[in-house]
Amino acid sequence: MPDQKKIYLFANWKMYLDYEESVEMAKAVVSHVSDFPKNVSLALFPGSLAIKSVFELVKKSGIAVGAQDEHWVEKGAYTGAVSAHMYKSAGCAYALIGHSERRHVFKETNQDTRKKMEAALISGMIPVLCVGETHKEREADKTDEAVEVQLRAALEGLAWKKGMPFVIAYEPVWSIGTGLACDSEVAEETQEMIYEFVRGLLPEVDPILLYGGSVNPENIADYLVEPHIDGALVGIASVKIDSWKRFASTLQNLK
Repeated sequence: MPDQKKIYLFANWKMYLDYEESVEMAKAVVSHVSDFPKNVSLALFPGSLAIKSVFELVKKSGIAVGAQDEHWVEKGAYTGAVSAHMYKSAGCAYALIGHSERRHVFKETNQDTRKKMEAALISGMIPVLCVGETHKEREADKTDEAVEVQLRAALEGLAWKKGMPFVIAYEPVWSIGTGLACDSEVAEETQEMIYEFVRGLLPEVDPILLYGGSVNPENIADYLVEPHIDGALVGIASVKIDSWKRFASTLQNLK
């Protein structure tokens, strides 16, 4: 229906699937594309070794492909790194930037995130900036402060052009992969803050806002009915074929 809002379902496969499993999962997702409403935009974020093959499998289906990370230097002597330019040339439309697992496991800083934002824009990929608070910050009532620091470091002063798409994924660190999903109304409060803060920094930007953190077919609708949540960044639930059937069914019935 014309009054339905655009919904974004992004699947971060992390390091759950090997090459063959990624290819098979991509085929399965393609087989369910027609089950999703027309207002739903799908994107897959496979492991780097599978990106090109997954892109070739999904490119005619309308499904986009994204990188889980990227390095900010285009080319050079950076053993083990894959640049934004390389991911773009392999078919990636999006790049996850600043995911909490990059920040906390790999000790990436806000400065690293900023450089990756700039590299994604130069490459032509759409950045998906991930922000979120730890459990300690939530308990200390410092969620807004923690998220604002991450947003300011990544966005302030960026050379943004009107009409350029931009995605922000709010992922409470304590909720990612734990099964402890954030209450949808609580998530909405933070998403509204994020929206207003970003518009203050970059008035030309109308960000797409995703929620991530233990999202599954049973709870996704609770988030999508909130006015400042445009979609979901799904982790482990997205590597289960049955989940895709149930996501499609849930979104078909979303009012």
